Amino acid sequence: MATFGVVVFPGSNCDHDAYHAMKHVMNSDVKFLWHKETDLTGVDFLIIPGGFSYGDYLRSGAIARFSPIMQEVVKFADKGGPVMGICNGFQILLEAGLVPGAMMHNEKLKFVCKNVFIKAESTNSIFTSGLKAGQVLDIPVSHGEGNYFIDDDGLKSLKDNDQIIFRYCDANGKLTEEANFNGSIDHIAGICNKQRNVLGLMPHPERAMEKLLGSEDGKPIFESILNSLSVA
Repeated sequence: MATFGVVVFPGSNCDHDAYHAMKHVMNSDVKFLWHKETDLTGVDFLIIPGGFSYGDYLRSGAIARFSPIMQEVVKFADKGGPVMGICNGFQILLEAGLVPGAMMHNEKLKFVCKNVFIKAESTNSIFTSGLKAGQVLDIPVSHGEGNYFIDDDGLKSLKDNDQIIFRYCDANGKLTEEANFNGSIDHIAGICNKQRNVLGLMPHPERAMEKLLGSEDGKPIFESILNSLSVA
């Protein structure tokens, strides 16, 4: 059985959500990894959770990127190890250079916490292999700096290499202006690296795992991951 490691930084607040999702919903082995740890032995999949690492001082994720464990996260990813950064975790991955681009403040300069719709733009990843192309998911967001930006050449590269994994959409999968609530370029909600083993995702699938919480649409993402790890 694959073992999941959830990295914990000072200010992380979705670490227990990720732990609960993997341990109690997906029935997987999971352990917390304090940001000062440098030993990832026995970990098969890394989750960098959401929150406000180091209070989001400077830029979101800018300080966490220099935590001791991040050197090991980069090495792990460079060797092909799967990594998923959620919300603040996505911001940390950007700061670490594990995925391209940058985050800006939401277009309307307001923190947004609500359920949104995203659709799977690519099923060619371990994170979405069990989804259908264009499948719409109802997933919560909770961020103030989720306005994804990349320059024209970078955007072309993302498209050419099928790195855009999720886009914000409406309930019918249409890319409307209203659906793109934070102003992200090209409606981007989640991207992967060229090697396809690192995913940055602003919405919180770990908060959409049980009907009690209003949606189970996060489960197909983690089911895809587990199925991919079982055949790896």
